[in-house]
Amino acid sequence: MGKRVRSDIAKPGNNIMVPKKRSFLDTFKKYKMYYFLLIPGLLYLIIFHYIPMFGIIISFKDYQPFMGVKGIFTSQWVGFKHFQKFFNSYYFWDILGNTLTISLLKFIFGFPAPIVFALLLNEVRNKKFMKTVQTISYLPHFLSWVVVSGLLVTLLSTDNGLINIIREAMGRESIMFLGDPRYFRQVLVVSDIWKGIGWGSIVYLAAISGVDQEMYEAAYIDGANRWRRIWHITLPSISNIVVIMLIFNVGGLLNAGFEQIFLLYSPSVYSVADIIDTFVYREGLQSNNYSYATAVGLFKSLVSMFLLLLTNFIAKRLDQEGIW
Repeated sequence: MGKRVRSDIAKPGNNIMVPKKRSFLDTFKKYKMYYFLLIPGLLYLIIFHYIPMFGIIISFKDYQPFMGVKGIFTSQWVGFKHFQKFFNSYYFWDILGNTLTISLLKFIFGFPAPIVFALLLNEVRNKKFMKTVQTISYLPHFLSWVVVSGLLVTLLSTDNGLINIIREAMGRESIMFLGDPRYFRQVLVVSDIWKGIGWGSIVYLAAISGVDQEMYEAAYIDGANRWRRIWHITLPSISNIVVIMLIFNVGGLLNAGFEQIFLLYSPSVYSVADIIDTFVYREGLQSNNYSYATAVGLFKSLVSMFLLLLTNFIAKRLDQEGIW
């Protein structure tokens, strides 16, 4: 038997209410308070992000600090001179290699850490204990790298550092963690994970909380243990969030962590810790080579944008959610 179709629908002469498409003015009137709330954020982006972008023009000029603002327009145009100087310099590959190595280490170990932490927290049945662990894990995020660096220097000191005191009590020699190139990168990775693992897990915990609980109940009835429920229900359900966070992390792959490295490194570890950002700082603010430093910074930004677009493109090709 065929399906019955309502005879009063789509007949000529019937008054069918078709919703009108709202104009932007109508939408603005209805949600005007929400639009007004956007104004501070937009002003911040325009004043502190978009307007300063005009300054990248000096990367193609021979700008000198004594020229002032007028020098941005009047200084000599030199094209890609500063880019060529950077690419042909003997330290280019060392700086790029250090940046990529530190960033990749943080990415390989730091990206999955909040995911694993969120999955473990989600399996805790004692809600009070769970909230306590969450609160404690969030706290390091609110500490500046100045404070964290001070703690690391104190803990890892060869004189009275707690770590070396324990090593000496065990009959081992003390280690200059912050002065030995063999250990410096490990300190960077571990401290970065410790500082960000709790805060980074928030978005994954929020995604996990939205998973349909009936799916877990059905899997439990079918005999699936916790590991199988995580693998076959939780992870697939939050895969879109994981992909989006992956795209952002790959886009920031050249951000090895300027504040952390700048506060912890010393000449003895320059060979493994000098990155693009610290090089830009020295050339721009210490040596007053603003055009050269801007060119290096622009190179980094362009590579980061390319990585972001490439990762987003690959994600879309694999039928995953992208950032647009």
